[in-house]
Amino acid sequence: MVVSRDLLWILALVQSTVAVSVPEVWAKNVKRLSRRADSSNVTIPAAISIAPSQYWDGNDGPWSSFPLQLGGGTVQTQNVRVMPSTAGYNTWVINGTGGCPAYYVPDCNNIRGFTYDWSRSVTYQPLTPYGTEIESNLGLDTTGDAGYEDITLGWQGSGGPKVDHSVLFAIADSNYWIGIFGLNPLPTNFSTLNSPQPSFMELLYNSSSIPSRSYGYTAGNQYRFNKVYGSLTLGGYDTSRFKPTDTTFKFGGDISRDLLVDISAISTGDARGNKNLLPDGQISAYLDSTVAEIWLPGTACSAFENAFGLKYNSTVNRYLVSGDKHQTLTTNGAYVNFTLTNGSSTVDIGLPYGAFDLNVSFPIIDNGTTSYYFPLQRAANESQYTLGRAFFQEAYIIADYDRGNFTVAPCKWDQMALQNTNIHSILSPDWTSKARAASSSSSSSFGAGAIAGVVVGIIALIALIALLIWFLRRRSTKTRAAKAAELEAKNPSPPSPNSTDNEGRPFISAPIGGELGGGEIHELTAPHKPYAQELDSPHKIDPNKAGYSEMDGGRGEAGYFGSDGKYAVAHEVEGRSAIYEMPGSDVQELGTGREEGIGQPSRMSWEPDVKR
Repeated sequence: MVVSRDLLWILALVQSTVAVSVPEVWAKNVKRLSRRADSSNVTIPAAISIAPSQYWDGNDGPWSSFPLQLGGGTVQTQNVRVMPSTAGYNTWVINGTGGCPAYYVPDCNNIRGFTYDWSRSVTYQPLTPYGTEIESNLGLDTTGDAGYEDITLGWQGSGGPKVDHSVLFAIADSNYWIGIFGLNPLPTNFSTLNSPQPSFMELLYNSSSIPSRSYGYTAGNQYRFNKVYGSLTLGGYDTSRFKPTDTTFKFGGDISRDLLVDISAISTGDARGNKNLLPDGQISAYLDSTVAEIWLPGTACSAFENAFGLKYNSTVNRYLVSGDKHQTLTTNGAYVNFTLTNGSSTVDIGLPYGAFDLNVSFPIIDNGTTSYYFPLQRAANESQYTLGRAFFQEAYIIADYDRGNFTVAPCKWDQMALQNTNIHSILSPDWTSKARAASSSSSSSFGAGAIAGVVVGIIALIALIALLIWFLRRRSTKTRAAKAAELEAKNPSPPSPNSTDNEGRPFISAPIGGELGGGEIHELTAPHKPYAQELDSPHKIDPNKAGYSEMDGGRGEAGYFGSDGKYAVAHEVEGRSAIYEMPGSDVQELGTGREEGIGQPSRMSWEPDVKR
């Protein structure tokens, strides 16, 4: 293929324009982008999923616990198991010096989630005994030996985050059979210290270990899928554990009861029908996983008693359930539905009877014995309305302390989803601003001049491509016109050029010297149709070689191309000469043969190839 110099020039211009306008400008700005990204590098921490201990602990459950490591330095850390507390803002462990007196159950150290011996730690800094300052509204406040300790989340070797110099309480009170891990980021105020002491969550956030002061939690249970452990995520939540809901709640005005929800209805249903368990109407209750029971008004407790046949044991302050009653309730398959509202929308949390089918043991009841019990408590006043850990068996909470709101959603029981966590981070406003600033810095490093250069290059490229297409189309049009002219010159039009009746029709040669004796006249389909010629001229040609054709009258006289390729004059037949008819054989139809050179007669498709 022959390419014109104009086309080569256009191609060279396209290549040079694209090479200069786009890659060079882009490369210059990629370097500038890299430098700015290095100078304002922002690494946003991800949410942390804390693996459960895989133990079931507590004397009022059992409950899925979580592991912590205490201490460090040159001494091996001490392992303990604790319960997540939505109300607590520091860490409690069982004091090794008073948590397991001699009259307690055998293997007390393990049953209470392991005790902590501060004398074995080189990182512990003691303070003095202080009150824990939570659950006082329930009459469950306690005291403990306060101090500071290095705390690591998870078992040894798990790679969990570590916080140094975190507030720690070592308690012995049996009301809290195992320790707790405070999820609330509020600080601890010690009267002997001038400034509040940051919580574990605050220290974790300040060290950039989590992206926000938030968490997601559900308690787990033993009645679903042959036991499901609890789930705890710091700085985010696990979408595999709950069903999404559009209902969110604002924190309450009392910081000691911030996770406050309105309960608009409580109902139960079984084969015998539905019953209202909140006869006096809507109440506000505190979400508190520190305690096991659900604390409701007396009228609500009476409705539960009637619905389930419960009896309150004032000796142990629990609703104990006999073996026969337990069997009956389990068989009936009853459930309890809590409807929570934020004033504009609601969310339902349904608890099957299994969520209330729990056990108590020492020291709530006599040593060496256990009993079924129903986790319900009579509240003395509205400050005691509480949804405890039993409620969290079917509810997932997401609390965002940076924005002052939280979500309560029903748990999702998908056995396949439970096998794989799906952790999502919640960015605090500070991290959100840093991320936006870093993104803005990165995008702005690709300057206006560079953007203009790229745009100009793209426009130039499009224009040159359009020019190339125009050139090729123009060249193609000229080529087709030239070929058409060449064909017209080689193939003169048939007689009667002004007539449209002959267009597209085959040419039929006229009789030579009169009618052919009975012979048939055949159509010629070749593009070059030979015309009939008159005979008996002094200059005769062999019709078997030249074919029959009339001469173009363009020169004012009939003529023909002789066998030698020269133009000759055709003569009429002399009158004295006899006129002979053509032989009676049929004239064969021609094919669409190829173009012949000037001066060369066209051959019939059946004519033998004769060398001249």
